[in-house]
Amino acid sequence: MKRRQLGQGGPVVSAIGVGGLSFSAFYGPTTEAASHAVLAAALELGIDHVDTANVYGVGLSERVIGSFLAGRRGEPPFTIATKAGIRRDPDTGARGFDNSKAHLQAELDASLDRLGVEAIDLYYIHRRDPRVEIEEVAETLAGFIQAGKIRSYGLSEIAPSTLRRAAAVHPVAAVQSEYSLSTRAVELGLLQACAELGTALVAFSPVGRGLLTDRPPTLKSVAESEFLKVNPRFLEPNLSANLQATEGFRALAQELGMPAAALAVGWLLHQGDHVLAIPGTRSVDHLRELAAGGSLELGTEALAAIESTLPVGWAHGDRYSSGQWVGPERFS
Repeated sequence: MKRRQLGQGGPVVSAIGVGGLSFSAFYGPTTEAASHAVLAAALELGIDHVDTANVYGVGLSERVIGSFLAGRRGEPPFTIATKAGIRRDPDTGARGFDNSKAHLQAELDASLDRLGVEAIDLYYIHRRDPRVEIEEVAETLAGFIQAGKIRSYGLSEIAPSTLRRAAAVHPVAAVQSEYSLSTRAVELGLLQACAELGTALVAFSPVGRGLLTDRPPTLKSVAESEFLKVNPRFLEPNLSANLQATEGFRALAQELGMPAAALAVGWLLHQGDHVLAIPGTRSVDHLRELAAGGSLELGTEALAAIESTLPVGWAHGDRYSSGQWVGPERFS
């Protein structure tokens, strides 16, 4: 398993982490026991980085990780990342954003309690609140570091300009963004800015929400997902077009003797020594496929074949619907 540094002076962790969104039944039903099995398998595979958020299942993902840690004292610990900054109206369920010090402080304390840890290794702003200047947010997070409640901070789904402004106040350990063979906008400045500033780029959805695997989504599975069934990339005719487009990638992976998921993750980790991937899964078997990508060494011919099979811009449909686009910063 390759290892990468989470920001300047940060811990060196496995290049692949476990995304905790799947522990909240976001992509389908699961159980605490199944989630614990994934976490246990992760440790066996040399994966020691887990990523979650306070809103994943309204705290469920954090509680599941916390209960796993409580039963595993003395074993190799995970480096834990979590997030805050998204607020939901308790009456209407409407989503909004809050980067105020009071909100971030309260949510941090709640996350610490659910996870059962004394400090968060990496604390992200999940979405930027345009009402609060990013410099003020960075100062707040630097204060949490000084207080010993977090060890570093990161930003999620932000523009390179926002990263530079925050880093001018206090170094940013990591930026989390969607990045895969199907979503490559980060290559238009964010990937480069992270490298320049010594910031890790942590890629979520590295297998294109299943499109870049040997068992891609079907019309039935998409219809059962609240997220995918309104996502343009998974609506017809785009879904059929994307399934057809990725057939060549699956064939290439088979020719190279590996699962498609492993090849997708392997390609991603070759895009820079500061790039990490945090795939999520409810399946131990799928985790093993993903983890295989963490040790791949792809030569120039293999990388060229991947790019030829899935060139930039191949995907049909936007990565988000209009509603899902509320929050992420567009910069290209």
